[in-house]
Amino acid sequence: MKTIQFIAIYVLLTVTLPVFAQQISVIDDAGTAITLAKPAKRIITLAPNLAELVYAAGAGDAMVAATRFSDYPEAVKKLPIVGDAFALNLEAISAAKPDVVFVWLSGTAQRQRDALKKLGIPVFESEIRDVQGIADTLMRMGTLAGTLPAARQEAAGVQKQWQDFIQKYQGASPVRIFYQVWDAPLMTFNGQHLISQAARACGGVQGFDSLAALTPTVGREAVLAYNPQLILTGGDSAKALQAWKKLPQIAAVQTGQLKTVNAALLSRMGPRFVASAAQMCETIDQTRRWVAQTTALAPLSAPVSAPLSAPLTAPLSARPIAPMNAPNPASESKSAPKDAK
Repeated sequence: MKTIQFIAIYVLLTVTLPVFAQQISVIDDAGTAITLAKPAKRIITLAPNLAELVYAAGAGDAMVAATRFSDYPEAVKKLPIVGDAFALNLEAISAAKPDVVFVWLSGTAQRQRDALKKLGIPVFESEIRDVQGIADTLMRMGTLAGTLPAARQEAAGVQKQWQDFIQKYQGASPVRIFYQVWDAPLMTFNGQHLISQAARACGGVQGFDSLAALTPTVGREAVLAYNPQLILTGGDSAKALQAWKKLPQIAAVQTGQLKTVNAALLSRMGPRFVASAAQMCETIDQTRRWVAQTTALAPLSAPVSAPLSAPLTAPLSARPIAPMNAPNPASESKSAPKDAK
């Protein structure tokens, strides 16, 4: 009898242990454990940067659907669309039978995230706040999709790009900048936004870094008092900067340093962020050289309500949760800020 019991236990263990051994688990940015019985073969992403990250992590073949404005790499354009930043097609998402859904935490309404979870689908909530977050997300995607070697290689590449970027501009002379997210109402980024982190790494000093909101509204009088040497905005047209020409007292206006950057790329927290940040910093560097040729850099104006020495990164729990991955502003109506994330 004991021999029969032993055989039964042995058979049970040999059947169940491999199942447990195959289980995969990661922690998402909401602190939730996402556990799969086996590597995901059907993946849906609900933000453009997340689609790009899945492909970069080597899991593009597992993609079965995405959202509007997911346009990189080229293959993602061929996928079914299951929603956008404002509404999700829950029926289509359920019908696609995904093994896991990657969702932008602060850019997707809580009720929609809750509805997704009620479908019984594992939902990975992503909130990238620094370059390390890009690398970490790649690694976790690779873990869930069974493509960890490719994901690890991509993550290492992103980290190296960032370190090279920081080293390149180490000791660069400061340039007072103002990044215009939107013109009416006038909005900018605070120091915790990843774009501000990149600007700060190459010597771009924002006067509004210490404000609480990630994309605070400010007055033109405050910008005038700060007197930036460069005013930046996202998009293909400089029309949004025309209003500044009515304030010739500002140094950036006097020297014609009103510039545009590729906001669609710069605001997308994905593998190409560092390259797009480098383009922005080249613009800052051009202003630095222009100022050096004309006059010595003026002393930095006092920031609005706090020092300008905010750290490049801060713990996720210490940072406000706010949207960072809005759709391509060139495709949106003027009802939403261009770079408001």
